[in-house]
Formats: sequence, C-alpha cells, structure tokens
Amino acid sequence: MQISYHGHSVVKIKTNTHTILIDPFITGNGLTDLTASEEKPDVILLTHGHNDHVGDTIEIAKQSNALVVAPFELAEYLGTKGLNTHEMGLGGAYEFDFGQVKFTQAFHSSSFTSNEDGTIYTGMPAGILFTTEGKTIYHAGDTALFGDMQLIGQRNNIDVAFLPIGDNFTMGPKDAAYATELLRPKIVVPIHYNTFPPIKQDPNHFKELVSTAEVQILQAGEMVRL
Repeated sequence: MQISYHGHSVVKIKTNTHTILIDPFITGNGLTDLTASEEKPDVILLTHGHNDHVGDTIEIAKQSNALVVAPFELAEYLGTKGLNTHEMGLGGAYEFDFGQVKFTQAFHSSSFTSNEDGTIYTGMPAGILFTTEGKTIYHAGDTALFGDMQLIGQRNNIDVAFLPIGDNFTMGPKDAAYATELLRPKIVVPIHYNTFPPIKQDPNHFKELVSTAEVQILQAGEMVRL
C-alpha cells in the first residue's frame, strides 16, 4: 500500500486494487502537486463540505466515475450533481470492496458554497477511520481537540494519523500534539497548514511537541514511510 500527502488535507491511498482520494482540494491549492483533470481515483472520501475539502470532487468523480463516500447531507447534495454516492453517519462503519470506512465525530462546521446554489448546509463534519490490507489510517478532517479521541485511540490500532495543525480554524500544534497522545498512532502526519495566511505554522514545532509517535513531515507528493 502507498499512502501519499498532497498539500492541505489531500491524501491519496493506493492499495493493490484501488486508488482512494481523501478531501481532493486541488484547484486553488497552491501547495499541491496534483492536477485535477489527471486524477482517476476509484473512490473519494470526504470529511465535510467546506470548499477546501470537497475541492474538485465533482469534476474528478464525473471523469473517473468514482464512488463518493461522505456524511449523509453532503453525499445527498453531491448526488443531485449526478455523482455516485454512498451516504454514511457518524459512528457507522461499512465494509466496501476496497476496505472499511468509519466516520468519527469532528468538532468543526460543514457547508458548501457554489455560484449555482449559494451556501448549502452539509451536515455534521467528520473524521475518517479507513482500514485496508491490515492497516488503519485516521484522517481527522478539520477538528478541534476533543476528549473522545482517547476512545478512538483505545478502540483502534492506528498506523497513521493525519492531524490538522493550522490553528485558527482547527487544532494548532499544541492541541494536535496532545491529540496524538490520545490517539496513540504509530505515525502522525501534520496537515492543514500553510495553505493560507491564517493557518501558517512551522510543522517542526509540532514535531518537537510530540513524544508518543513518529512524526513524518511530508511535502506534496511524498509518501508515508510505513
């Protein structure tokens, strides 16, 4: 399995049989190495409806016929755009042919804005627990620190956790470091920072604060070293 980071909160997972994209914000993302028109994933997983996470989902899903798995209201909205969607709720898991997806809670907000529809409420934000080929990947989405991260860590053997460190909209480095203690992953990768001025951070500061996991600071296109 290959797990790569592509700027902001974009993560790509390649298994033996499928390519999965998480939160494919490509157009307008000055830190990514991807081009939306070139992406052909089998599956897109979305944490919430904000434009810097839904990103190019509609274009990519239409050109690749990807299945879009998302929280209920967001999936329902994207279904009205002609996408093939699977709706899920927080706390629920589902076994797909590409792996198991389970949505966790996240403390944030969720809406999508377009010229056509204005601003649409897209339900609860979420984190994602994705398990495949014997590995469990946790993508926290956009979230504040919350105590039930300890339950997530106790009930799941997390190999890699992707945690936001940008502050302002999400956890900052100190809270993300404490979240790492609660989640107990083997590897943690900082995400959601430096894309815009309000979330400018030094990931090395986050690394200095973490003592319970291996911190891997990745540039766009680099892979997690499992």
